[in-house]
Amino acid sequence: MNSENLLLIFIKNPIPGKVKTRLAKDLGEEKAVKYYKKLLKITRKESEKTDAVKWLCYGDFINENDNWTREVFVKKQQFGNNLGDRMSSFFKEGFESGFKRIVIIGSDCPDLVSSDLDQAFKILAKADAVIGPANDGGYYLLGLSKNVNLFQDKEWSTESVFKDTLEDFKKENLTFEILAEKIDLDTVEDLKNFPNL
Repeated sequence: MNSENLLLIFIKNPIPGKVKTRLAKDLGEEKAVKYYKKLLKITRKESEKTDAVKWLCYGDFINENDNWTREVFVKKQQFGNNLGDRMSSFFKEGFESGFKRIVIIGSDCPDLVSSDLDQAFKILAKADAVIGPANDGGYYLLGLSKNVNLFQDKEWSTESVFKDTLEDFKKENLTFEILAEKIDLDTVEDLKNFPNL
């Protein structure tokens, strides 16, 4: 295993009312949880294949009885006032632990595949940053090979996040590459792109 690569996987505990709230408005909370569990399964399967140390970062509590095994995933809990704080603290901890390249993903992207993750780590061997834009204006992946804080002053879960992060890259004079855009599954409209989900 490449001990210089760290993959951070941010997930929510699949609790009705707490996940996929926009989907839940149209489909109901139980169905929304069902879809989220499918997304978790895809994320787990693809991240398992990647050559990196993997930290699984739970939103509410660490679940010892799920399908993410401790042989593969180091289980941790997220802390912080907002998404930016939580992401920032894990990047800081990762770099302080000696990792050279850190990539973070969520669990909302049905067509994220392990080759996307491998490509991101490859890019970080020569660039400061890598980002995968999502169709909703956010991003599904962010990677850094130096510890710069890109997580302050963002309107999280809005369509300006990707654009604002690119601005930060430029402000910090980072070299970076942009991956192909993917769909973050948030709405019934998004679901139409994944009839087999």
